[in-house]
Amino acid sequence: MNSEEPRHQNWQNGGGTGHDGYVANGGYGTQVPPAPARTASHRGAWIGATATLVAAVIGVVGTYLVNANNDTKATPPAAAAQGPDSSKAPESEAPASAPATPTATTSEPTTPPTTPPTTPPTAPAKAAGTVEWQGALAITYTDSKDLDSAPPVESEINAENDFSVYPFGDHMLQPEGDTKALVWKDASKVPTYADCAGVVDTLGTSTEMRLKTGLVVCARTNDGRLARLTVKELTGQASDATGIFDVVVWSR
Repeated sequence: MNSEEPRHQNWQNGGGTGHDGYVANGGYGTQVPPAPARTASHRGAWIGATATLVAAVIGVVGTYLVNANNDTKATPPAAAAQGPDSSKAPESEAPASAPATPTATTSEPTTPPTTPPTTPPTAPAKAAGTVEWQGALAITYTDSKDLDSAPPVESEINAENDFSVYPFGDHMLQPEGDTKALVWKDASKVPTYADCAGVVDTLGTSTEMRLKTGLVVCARTNDGRLARLTVKELTGQASDATGIFDVVVWSR
């Protein structure tokens, strides 16, 4: 065949390499290993280097993405130190209301309010001319009477007593202190409050007067009250001299 001719030529030329890898040498070839394919070897190296480079790039990019993701989610140190944002209340919590004003307390014991003492009601003043007291009254030399008390009694303060009776031949009526008195002359009429008021302040005196049964005397007491004394009985001749009177005391 024609394809075999070169080989024979190479053999014939005493050298060259046959199709089996033998080098012609005197008609008998020595086997030489085939040379490696250079193109396949360089391609593998490039593929390996490229794969290594891609892996390195992928690793760098992955590391960058992971770090970037972590940096985005991480809380900055300043924010972590300040705590959570207080401007937004959690959804589960109710909006904060204004704090209630605390009730002021004191450690000092409180004193209960004292109730002022109740003053007994004062009796309304009686109109002038109203009878303050009326009744029978004994007046003696040793037992003067204060007509401003009801009933009239002897006052421990002598200046407050209005009348006393003493013997001076006859029974005498003595006005005491600032008391003024006069004998009512009209025997036909028993003097009223107005009658005594019309004369006692102008005609009354502190001079003693002689007593007899039936005598009527108008008087103004130490406290300014009008009084009327009518003699009912006279007894005794010395220190036991006594006059019994029907007395009316009007309010002022």
